[in-house]
Amino acid sequence: MPKPALMRCSLLLGLLLPLVAQATELYRYVDDHGVTVLSRQGVPPEFIGKGYEVLNDQGRVVKVIAPAPTAQERQRLLAEKARASSDAQLLRLYSNPADVDRARTRKLAELDGLIGVARGNLQSARAQQANLQSQAAEHERAGRKVPANLLTQMDSQKAEQQRLQADISRYQATRQQAETSFAADHARLSELLGQRR
Repeated sequence: MPKPALMRCSLLLGLLLPLVAQATELYRYVDDHGVTVLSRQGVPPEFIGKGYEVLNDQGRVVKVIAPAPTAQERQRLLAEKARASSDAQLLRLYSNPADVDRARTRKLAELDGLIGVARGNLQSARAQQANLQSQAAEHERAGRKVPANLLTQMDSQKAEQQRLQADISRYQATRQQAETSFAADHARLSELLGQRR
């Protein structure tokens, strides 16, 4: 056989071998009626999600494609992944439970400071409000109309007191959340470090 023909023949053989090898594969899956099906054509799209097996020409399983996870399994896997990520972050942040306690003390002191400042400002705003109300009362007792700028200042002080009261409530809620969060971190870190021993 001349060389070019031989080259063409081996090139053709090289292209056909994967097709021949693929043609000898069997696909085993279960249809809608619970019947196990063997097919050389592949798995119909509607059955792929249920999982299937690929067999060689001797009938040995060479590949197993697991069923797609159910919505509940996907939810569980996502929860496990989130927990693992949270645990990894916890172990990066703290080397032992005492570190969690120190961080908790610092955070609560910071929030207590913010609450204290807001309460001081609220007390000051109330004193200014009382002073403005006293001035307005003097005008009324003297039979004069309360000046518009005085009314505006009184409204402004009321709004400031409401804002400060909202800040205090928010800081207190954050403090409560921090207490809960640090307690959970302390417990989980103790558990993780106990598992490592």
